[in-house]
Amino acid sequence: QVQLVESGGGLVQPGGSLRLSCAASGSIFSISGMGWYRQAPGKQREWVATIPSGGSRNYADSVKGRFTISRDNAKNTVYLQMNSLKPEDTAVYYCNADVQVWQSSMWRRFWGQGTQVTVSS
Repeated sequence: QVQLVESGGGLVQPGGSLRLSCAASGSIFSISGMGWYRQAPGKQREWVATIPSGGSRNYADSVKGRFTISRDNAKNTVYLQMNSLKPEDTAVYYCNADVQVWQSSMWRRFWGQGTQVTVSS
């Protein structure tokens, strides 16, 4: 039905930057909120940032001032620009999107498969 594909993860040194992308495709009628979560080894998945279709963006305190979420509605794509990366940012990053599936009145949250971000010297 709907697929979310992430890209842009990798290995970066502390203080470096990465930009994650997540493109949604398939039977999409409309997308409202899009966001990012992450899960570090041995920890629960935690929320990172959210961007609604219109309105203000929200960030977890741990990334505020370092990460920026943005979206391109024409491309059904959400981005996460990550600057001043720290070793504690190491995790698998997952995107999500709240989608109204074509020919349906229902909204569902879809998830990407995850992309690894490793911050290490």
